[in-house]
Parts: sequence; structure tokens; C-alpha cells
Amino acid sequence: QVHLEESGGGRVQAGGSLRLSCAASGRWSRFDAMAWYRQAPGNQRERVAFITTGGNTHYLDSVKGRFTISRDDAKRTVYLQMNSLRPEDTAVYTCWHPFPAWGQGTQVTVSS
Repeated sequence: QVHLEESGGGRVQAGGSLRLSCAASGRWSRFDAMAWYRQAPGNQRERVAFITTGGNTHYLDSVKGRFTISRDDAKRTVYLQMNSLRPEDTAVYTCWHPFPAWGQGTQVTVSS
């Protein structure tokens, strides 16, 4: 079993930045890919960013150039740096592991 715990959400004005963290425990391996998803009220959940064990990354088109996913395997932590935030980025952001496992989610609210 893999346990994921997110932190770092909050409220920020448009144009601001936040960094989300996802700490993994349990049957986690540095060979595991990780991802961040988000879901806004009334919308389907969408994958925001994905990082492979080799550090290759993939992003949702609407966040390319603004968000960066990274990992620190020694800390068993995956990060999502979010810059130039927009009101449409408002959502619950959740960490994902292929076990499969999901974190509890962290709220990000961007005000205009």
C-alpha cells in the first residue's frame, strides 16, 4: 500500500505562485511515476502533470510554461510549482501514484 499526503494549497491572487508537495510512504519506489490531478466543481478530473522515474515530464496544455513538476526521491516527495496562476486554475489538486493511490487533495483558490 502507498500513502500520499499533499500540502501547500491555499488562496492566492491571479498572477501569484504556489508550490504543492506530495509526500509518499509505504510501498513507494523511486522507480514509480507520479502525477498531479485537479478537479474543479462541475468539471471532470484532469491530469495536470506527470513525471516518470527518469524525470521526463508531461503537462496539460493549459499549464505548460507555468507549472513545473519535480521529484526528490531521497525525500519521497513530488512537487508542483505553479506560477502565473489564473482563476481557472482553482480546483482541488490531488497527488497520484500508479499503485493506484490518491492523496486526500489540497484546495487551490485563485482570485481575480
